[in-house]
Amino acid sequence: MTSSLFRSTVVGALGGLLFGFDTVVIAGTTGQLTRVFHLTPKTLGLTVSIALWGTVIGCIFAGPLGQRIGGRNALRIMGALYVISAIGCAFAWNWPSLMIFRLIGGLGIGGSSVLGPVYIAELAPAKWRGRLVGFFQVNVVLGILFAYVSNWWIASRGLGLAEWRWQLGVAVVPALLFFVLLYTIPQSSRFLITQNSLEDALSVLRMMGAEDPQRELGDIRASLHSEHLEKAEPLFQRSLRLPIFLAITIGLFNQFSGINAILYYANDTFAAAGLNRLSTFSQSIYIGLANLVGTAIGMSLIDKIGRKLLLLIGAAGTFFCLLFTAMIFRSGVNQGRVVWLLVTFICLFSMSQGAVIWVYISEIFPTRVRSKGQSLGASAHWVSDAFIAALFPLAVAQFSRSAPFYFFAAMTALQFVVVLFIYPETKGATLEQLQARLET
Repeated sequence: MTSSLFRSTVVGALGGLLFGFDTVVIAGTTGQLTRVFHLTPKTLGLTVSIALWGTVIGCIFAGPLGQRIGGRNALRIMGALYVISAIGCAFAWNWPSLMIFRLIGGLGIGGSSVLGPVYIAELAPAKWRGRLVGFFQVNVVLGILFAYVSNWWIASRGLGLAEWRWQLGVAVVPALLFFVLLYTIPQSSRFLITQNSLEDALSVLRMMGAEDPQRELGDIRASLHSEHLEKAEPLFQRSLRLPIFLAITIGLFNQFSGINAILYYANDTFAAAGLNRLSTFSQSIYIGLANLVGTAIGMSLIDKIGRKLLLLIGAAGTFFCLLFTAMIFRSGVNQGRVVWLLVTFICLFSMSQGAVIWVYISEIFPTRVRSKGQSLGASAHWVSDAFIAALFPLAVAQFSRSAPFYFFAAMTALQFVVVLFIYPETKGATLEQLQARLET
């Protein structure tokens, strides 16, 4: 591990921390935003989900942008978007302006979610790649925890109606740090080779600790030539119907479990369970901690007990948490237990669906269409996320607080059945073996 590799990984992964922070920080502001801008359930849902629609757009355009100007330079644009969004949200003069700056932040989230892991993967030597790319996901989870802690701390300062501005605007500090540090790291050797800057690419490979820089340079050039030949390969073909089904359904089930509705509306949900205002902020921190602990457990188990078993354990456990939450809200009895049910839900989710989804999608497609398959799975994930975020407050207002949780419980039960009978186990198999098994 060279100092250059360490620094580049930390800076690239800082985009993951901002990703997690900006995605969830809205949870602490929903109450004040509703009062200040007189939001209805519909407009509250739009306020929360607008960043997610920006994320979808950012995901779509980040890949081509990174290929054109390089991952590092593209990340600089994402860093600038984070800064603009944080400052704009802090000083938003009306609801439409807040929506615009939230959308800009979403573009940064979507772009960094694609560019950050790819940049780290392109820099890291093979023996370090898995752990270093995994560091990006750890930073996403840390960003979520920091958002809850930041919201709680600011809420305890007694800032009145300016509170939401500070909660959204505080992200400017890590965003500026991210933007500045991006000027201290190199372009990836892979991008430099596409620009025919072979000497610069060789220098970067040496900086990153490559064991045989000249050989790796040749391997990358051969890989780029192969990818050029594969670009015309279509994704939607009959032989790939099972991988396509798996990628779409794992993305949908991930969101139909209600994970992000719970993360985005944690304070509102806890308030409905009878907690006072400051307690809703402090209890949300347990959500962030459970997410961190669950992710660590999942990453340690995924190669030991397998992807399928983790998904089954998670689906069964989250089903009971969601069902009991729905029953408590419907009865109005023992509502204090909702906090611990949802903390348990978050831990079970993050150790199963949360840990498995991106690994699973990266394994099930053959090399020639893997990037397209990952985009398909990611699109299913983010689009369904945006819809759930927009519709959750509407469902609560038009039906009941318990209705969304009954729906989420039904979806996790359906997931258990689908995973049990259709999903293959991918643990311990090479990508070539999986390709032979899954192409029919």
